[in-house]
This record gives sequence, C-alpha cells and structure tokens, in this order.
Amino acid sequence: MDDGNGGERTASELRTLQQKVEYMVEKTFPGQKVSGRAFAELVRERGGSLSHSYFSNILAGKVTQPSEEILKALGLGFGVDWRFFKEESEVVDDVVAGLQFLAKRRTGEISGLAGRGVDEAGLPPELLEFAMSLLEQTKGDRPPQDEHPAPEGKNH
Repeated sequence: MDDGNGGERTASELRTLQQKVEYMVEKTFPGQKVSGRAFAELVRERGGSLSHSYFSNILAGKVTQPSEEILKALGLGFGVDWRFFKEESEVVDDVVAGLQFLAKRRTGEISGLAGRGVDEAGLPPELLEFAMSLLEQTKGDRPPQDEHPAPEGKNH
C-alpha cells in the first residue's frame, strides 16, 4: 500500500481497522476493485457471515470497534488469522511478512529456501512446513525437467 511517499506501508503503520482492511484488499486482490457484495459472498462461501454494507462501512472508516465475530469473518474472507484485525494485534507483522513472501514467490524473487540465522532449534516446524509447501507448489507450476539427460547419440 502506498504511503504517499512512493513506498509501501509497513506493519507498524497498519493501526486502524480501516487501514488493515484496505491493505488486505490491495494485497489479496491486487489491481481489482472488490465490491462489498463480492467480499460478503466470499465470506459466506467460506462459512462466515458479513453484510456487504458493514464491510463498506469498515472501508469507509465508519466502523472502528467490530465484534470478534466480524473480525473472524474478515479473517475468513481474506484467508488470514482474524487476530490481524484486532486493535492491538500480535500477528500483524506475521501476516504482512507472509504476504510479502507470497508476492515475492509469485514474481520469482524467491525460488529456494535457506535457513540462515536460525538458532540451534532451527526453523519453527510451522514455518518450515509452510515454506516447503510453497516451494512444492512452485515446482508444480513448472514443467518437469530431466536432471540427468542422456548424452545425445548414445544409447544406454
């Protein structure tokens, strides 16, 4: 999300519910205009409930203290931990980092995984499992390559 100075917003700049929802709309649906109705339908398809007008009011900054159920509906719609939308959230940095990782994977900036700077315990199992699943998914997007092709003109 543009910070007005040509840079992207950082997690520490995502303080209000409106800022967090705007950020998630931009990151989850890049280049798309998502209507309140379309988002409400997405939430419903994923087992939650959120009215399109309530979602629009959140985007307009008219709703600042929604119930936990609304926060959970936002989490379902965006596919992130609902605690991201809490006023004092401990997961904002994690969600933003995860979205940045996914964006870089999509653009090809990340093609492998190296565990630099980890302590003796290594990477947390959840992070390792997540990263490996993304890499496997990336491999599935590419045509298979024979690692050891036979030399031309020779039969084995």
